[in-house]
Amino acid sequence: MAEAAKDSEPSRPLVCNQRKQMEQAVENRRLDFSVAAVLPAGGSGERMGTATPKQFCEVLQRPLISITLETFERVHWIKDIVVVVSKQNFELMNLIIERYGHSRTTVVEGAFTRHKSIFNGLKAFVENQPGRSWLQKPEVVIIHDAVRPFVEENMLFRVATAAKKYGAAGAIRPLVSTVVATDPESYLDHSLERAKYRASEMPQAFTFDIIYRAYQKCTDYDFEYGTECLHLSLKYCSTSAKLIDGPPDLWKVTYKRDLYAAESIIKESLSKSVCILTGMQEEPDRLGCLLQEALRKLVEVDILNWSENKGSHCIQTISSGLHYNFLCINVNNFELSQEIVQLVESIESTKLSALYPVVLTVVHLNDLEISFPCVQMEDFINFKELAKEAKRKNIFIYRLLLNHTQDMDKIQESVKEAASIIDSLIKQRSPALTGQFLVV
Repeated sequence: MAEAAKDSEPSRPLVCNQRKQMEQAVENRRLDFSVAAVLPAGGSGERMGTATPKQFCEVLQRPLISITLETFERVHWIKDIVVVVSKQNFELMNLIIERYGHSRTTVVEGAFTRHKSIFNGLKAFVENQPGRSWLQKPEVVIIHDAVRPFVEENMLFRVATAAKKYGAAGAIRPLVSTVVATDPESYLDHSLERAKYRASEMPQAFTFDIIYRAYQKCTDYDFEYGTECLHLSLKYCSTSAKLIDGPPDLWKVTYKRDLYAAESIIKESLSKSVCILTGMQEEPDRLGCLLQEALRKLVEVDILNWSENKGSHCIQTISSGLHYNFLCINVNNFELSQEIVQLVESIESTKLSALYPVVLTVVHLNDLEISFPCVQMEDFINFKELAKEAKRKNIFIYRLLLNHTQDMDKIQESVKEAASIIDSLIKQRSPALTGQFLVV
């Protein structure tokens, strides 16, 4: 299956107000038919050049396949997800499901070829196996590679509804390079007119009965050498798939460099917003307000009043996953407050950091005309210990000291620099800088 270009960065799920609007738009999206998904994940990752199969390689300390599963589990109208893995990775996959809370995912043992593995995944809906909960046969099934984590709900919706109408549907992308055919001696035989052809991509969707019947009719040759599901529905069920132009974010993680690209994309997505927590100590003065305004020019800023109560709006917002970056502002105070400790505990208890690294930046505003900054060694050690412990839980804590006087020009310059540093800390998410005391 030809692959689309990777030179355009895919869009990621939106955050804060934009993401809320998107979620509200799809919340009312209803399908009058049942949908499930099958994700083949039995590849060995030979092209990746690593001992670990690519679907289990980590991106930001999390297996790639878990990120793909999260994408599907966010889609409320997909009832069940079947992931197909090799026998040797069966227990590992179950551990991933348990650790990351993939409650709608079922693991099925794969086979030696892609088509046989997909067929095993489809059988999970019609054959009751010992030790596995019964899955209801869907009207439409989506087939998608486990190493394509950036597919959006709109694309899944389009192929699912098209499959319901036409029997089969799949995403396509323009060819990037011209396709040529060679003769047995490796000389050019002929080339294809690129404008007439497209690269077949994932996701693909089918009415369940059509694709299941097609696999039942497959020959050994199909199972051994075939890679295209759409071709099977045409060959054995006379169902010509509806082809849908897909966005650039359908690319497949194939090589080691793709893991770095995936990490960069996820970091960019996580870095679009910061939540400033108020009500912890003395409210930010004018300088704190200027810092908030400077940050708004770089990222989306949300203000949240701190409360440690489990049922509070604050804790509910933290656990929702709307934010992975938090900012606390202290005024003329360098002590490690109990509220900071409680915030770290709350982030851990909501299991937010189990999904992606969470950044917590503590900013100390210090008026040099009132007091000279003096950090007690005990406070310094306590903060370092908290940051060290938090890093084990995937929470990165940074500390920033912003000294200032009454000189407005210098204040504006310092605030701008502080906002830039905070933005960089959020984007880089560097474990090496956790617990460090940065000074502006």
